Amino acid sequence: MSVAQLGRGRVSTTAVKAGRRDWLVIVSLVIIALLALMAVIGPWIAPYDPDKLNVGPLEQPVSGAHWLGTDDLGRDIFSRVLAGARSSLIGPVFCVILSTVVGALIGIIAAWYGGWVDLVLGRVIDVIFAIPGLVLAVLAVAMFGKGLTAPVIALSIAYIPVVARLIRQVASTELSKPYFEALEIQGVRPVYAVGRHLVPAVLPSLLAQAGIGFGYAMLDLAAISFLGLGVQPPSPDWGVMISGGQGSILAGAFEQAVYPALFIIVTVLAVNIVAARITTWAEGRDK
Repeated sequence: MSVAQLGRGRVSTTAVKAGRRDWLVIVSLVIIALLALMAVIGPWIAPYDPDKLNVGPLEQPVSGAHWLGTDDLGRDIFSRVLAGARSSLIGPVFCVILSTVVGALIGIIAAWYGGWVDLVLGRVIDVIFAIPGLVLAVLAVAMFGKGLTAPVIALSIAYIPVVARLIRQVASTELSKPYFEALEIQGVRPVYAVGRHLVPAVLPSLLAQAGIGFGYAMLDLAAISFLGLGVQPPSPDWGVMISGGQGSILAGAFEQAVYPALFIIVTVLAVNIVAARITTWAEGRDK
């Protein structure tokens, strides 16, 4: 086996075949695909205008005309869930992209150079790690105003230390393997060694962490919207819908709060199942 083959660290063919037979992963991937489709075309396929009042009786239960019922203002809940998928999913996606890219870059740099570079980056990461994500998001909203942008940036910064620590550990383990010493002896350029060998080696762990981070980001952003600091009413964000419907639950009209919450739970579970399987496949590959 060549040095290049040793360094790539790809998921084995056996693991991929096992994944194809895993019905739980298949169902989760189908759910993720449908949710992504909702985020793209949801507002256009909604049967009613998601912001239009009194399209049906107030707080009507599930019916043929309103598949998930209506809220306290007579708006169609199914239409609002479809339209709200965009903000509810796009925010966590941006959180994951920003934190994953920056965190992976910091982790790889710290592992590659070591010494004082690793020490300085480690101290910076420790400082950021000490600040809870929700607290940082609330501070960002207080400084820059309510909406989706400030919480997304704040949570992205808060998640960077988690990614950086993981990738630093995985990269350090990979760099200690004999094939990297062989690459150095062969005079392979550092940029080529990192891009060709180190990045593919840490990719499974990075993807798994991205899936876990997506779940945390979705819950945190929904909580921020629930508190009235994120997406603002009447926007059909899932967190906003839960907040608006909490007062109706005791009156027996649970639809407005429960259905968006179920969509959040199913989304987080589906993404985390796929992330967990990626981790399992990666561990099986390394054995």
